[in-house]
Amino acid sequence: QVQLVESGGGLVQPGGSLRLSCAASGVTLDHYAVGGFRQAPGKEREGVSFISRSDGRTYYIESVKGRCTISRDSAKNAVYLKMNSRKPDDTAVYYCAGLRADPVEEHWVDYWGKGTLVTVST
Repeated sequence: QVQLVESGGGLVQPGGSLRLSCAASGVTLDHYAVGGFRQAPGKEREGVSFISRSDGRTYYIESVKGRCTISRDSAKNAVYLKMNSRKPDDTAVYYCAGLRADPVEEHWVDYWGKGTLVTVST
């Protein structure tokens, strides 16, 4: 059974940082591109970032570029998404996903995690 489990969410003050973890079981994440998605209250889910399977290339949407780093730990079968300088607009449920191709788009997703809530507030 494939499971992707996110952790590391919570309450963070504006300007603060959080590192979200995505741990996998039943699947080897190195065999997939891995994407980070988020869904803010009242909005559609959007792809935020991905790390490619083949060459470790990374991608970030414009609103998080320069503040966000996605990385892999193959030994732990995990992917991490660290975001600095958090803004209230970053409040969302964050999901990791195993992608069978690089674009961080939902129709490429084979596996979803259940998500972890990040709230940016004072």
